[in-house]
Amino acid sequence: MLTVATLQGFPMTPLTSVQTTLRRLWETDRTLTAAALLMVAALGAFLAGVVVDPRVVTGAPVWLKPAKFAASTAIYMFTLAWVFTYLAGWPRVRRVVGKASVFVFVAEVAVIALQAWRGTTSHFNFSTPIDAAIFSFMGAAIVIQTILSVLVAVALWRQPFRDQALAWALRLGMVITIAGASTGGLMTRPTEAQLARVAATGEMPIIGAHTVGGPDGGPGLPGTGWSLEHGDLRVPHFLGLHALQVVPFVTLLLRRLGVNDARRARVARIAGVSYAGLFVLLLWQALRGQPLLSPDPLMLVGFASWATATVVALTWPFRARRDASEASLNWINP
Repeated sequence: MLTVATLQGFPMTPLTSVQTTLRRLWETDRTLTAAALLMVAALGAFLAGVVVDPRVVTGAPVWLKPAKFAASTAIYMFTLAWVFTYLAGWPRVRRVVGKASVFVFVAEVAVIALQAWRGTTSHFNFSTPIDAAIFSFMGAAIVIQTILSVLVAVALWRQPFRDQALAWALRLGMVITIAGASTGGLMTRPTEAQLARVAATGEMPIIGAHTVGGPDGGPGLPGTGWSLEHGDLRVPHFLGLHALQVVPFVTLLLRRLGVNDARRARVARIAGVSYAGLFVLLLWQALRGQPLLSPDPLMLVGFASWATATVVALTWPFRARRDASEASLNWINP
């Protein structure tokens, strides 16, 4: 996100760029910026825990999940503070969303860290009353955060922008981010194995899973833990959540490269639609129980069609414009 902000004309030397960006974000929303910096500090502590604490939960270092959530929430809060710089006419929305988001994210990371310290899972854990209460609290908090994101999306769609490319990027990016966050609800559904266990024993200590077609905790991609053997809902969840960084970044990069406003606006719309298409494909793949790196022929056709449509959409407007210009020159100079 800091890189995105530097593309808006901030000084590009590394130190002054970071300082200027943080100063602008601090002036926009001190609470969000302070909480994001707190999460950066927490990330450092959790990474230290990964190194010094040998415990493992569901096949991963016990402090890895708190580290990932600290990084993700820091990025989102920095990004949200940056988005607020374009919503000067919405002070009430900024105030409510900013403070409530800080509460939700700090509380969520805190309880995930608590569960890591206890040596147990934070998600889908109903094995004891305290575990059930913690996960229920996390679920309610995320519902609240999704509603807050909708408020920001409404403000973005109603806010006039001078830069139409950035307007489209922010609006579409926020909508996709909300969709990505909403996929978390799919993970809370009990699996067939869990339903069979409750039918046989009357007990269901774990309700839900991020893996489709197999139990959580099997072989996974390094760093992310995404399943190498089954579908994994964390893949589309991750991609969707970060649309608010990726789509605007593309638009601001094109501005930095000197692409004119009209073309940038077209690219912003195409990039948003293409990103949404990839999100849907990855969600479909996960729900079909297929690991990210092992798509079947049908999924390969889907990905190839998506890539082809994206390339054609990005190149056709420029090709049509060039052909029109050449035709005009031929008419003037037969």
